[in-house]
Parts: sequence; C-alpha cells; structure tokens
Amino acid sequence: MFESEFCSVKYLEDINVVLVTWKKYCSGEDYRKPLLFAIKIMSGHPGCDFVADTTDGFEDAPEDTQWLLNTFIPLARQTDCQRIFFIIDRDNTLKNELDAQTGELKNYFTVQTCFDLSEVRQSLKDTAK
Repeated sequence: MFESEFCSVKYLEDINVVLVTWKKYCSGEDYRKPLLFAIKIMSGHPGCDFVADTTDGFEDAPEDTQWLLNTFIPLARQTDCQRIFFIIDRDNTLKNELDAQTGELKNYFTVQTCFDLSEVRQSLKDTAK
C-alpha cells in the first residue's frame, strides 16, 4: 500500500486494522506521509483501528511529536478508530517515547502495547466476544 525506506503501511482486512511498520529513523515528511496515508485507509474502512510496529522504531523528533498531537490525533478522531496498538520490542526501548504519546492518545482511544501482531489479533478477537 505505502512503502518507503523508513516505513510500510498496509491494511489488514482480516482484522480491519492499518499496520504502520517503522523501519528506521525518519522525520518531517518522511514521518508524516505514512501516517497521513494510514488516516486515509482508516477513513475508508469503518471501524478500522491503528497498529504501529515500533520494534525497529526510533524516538520522534520533537517537531514530529508536536505534529502527531496537533494533526494526527485530530484526523484520527475523525475516523471510526477506537483502538491504537503499539507493537514494542521485549526490552521496551521506546518506553519514554511511547509514554509521552500514549498519554494524549488515551484521552481519545483505547491504547494497548503488545509484543507482536499475534497479540494484537488475540486482543481484537477477545474484545469481539
């Protein structure tokens, strides 16, 4: 769907989520384009949730974190997205970064961390019961 050297964005129809997989550090438009593409997918699929795979991720630049708060969150709120998942590495090397982001995200979405996509799938299955 969207592919760059920094990120891939895919729609997973079987669980109705957009999966954003970060590959390496980026900032500015390289950071924002994939997230805007993810919003477009979420807007086109009712009830679509958001998954960010940060296992090979990085810490955001301060201006990108601000963009996330000022632009991404309001746009995501205009979709049917209810849940945001972060796939983290076992050592949770991005704990401070994710804590900063999830604090604001939790005001609008259910936010959950997982270690892999199978945990996301299980969580979605459990909440569908």
